Amino acid sequence: MNDVNLKADMLQAMRRLAKSVTIISTSNGSERFAMAATAVDSLSTEPPSLLICVNKTASPHAALATGADFCVNILGVDQQDLANLCSGAIKGEARFDRGNWLTSPGGIPYLGDAQSAILCRQDGHFSYGTHTVFIGRILQIHTTDTITPLVYLDGSYTTTAKPTPSLAAAG
Repeated sequence: MNDVNLKADMLQAMRRLAKSVTIISTSNGSERFAMAATAVDSLSTEPPSLLICVNKTASPHAALATGADFCVNILGVDQQDLANLCSGAIKGEARFDRGNWLTSPGGIPYLGDAQSAILCRQDGHFSYGTHTVFIGRILQIHTTDTITPLVYLDGSYTTTAKPTPSLAAAG
């Protein structure tokens, strides 16, 4: 199989992989950056860490490549407009015009009403193809009580069948 067919087949396969929608947010000290992403995953519980994959052409990449800390904001179904805003033609500070954006003591922008806002100190990165994989050591997590994730599947947004209360809210 040639690389063109393999790439097309990979893209079709990934359309079948449901992923939570996030906004990666960061700052270089003078500017804030935000981008919608699904290429996020847990890495380790010891130490608590996760990884994000960022295209080298994405606006936050330069700040991240110089070691900027970041936040993974896991979106709820009611935040689809923010996902669209952070993946469309609007760039820069305009991406922060909507949403409940707060700033951590370390200067990381995060959504105060995200399903979870996972604040990370960057703990390494490596380049692979068109992307860079950034490792984040978790510093702090803010969560809401309700679990209604915004999910991306087959090129569209969706969610779980019904909102599920978190274990903390149920207990």
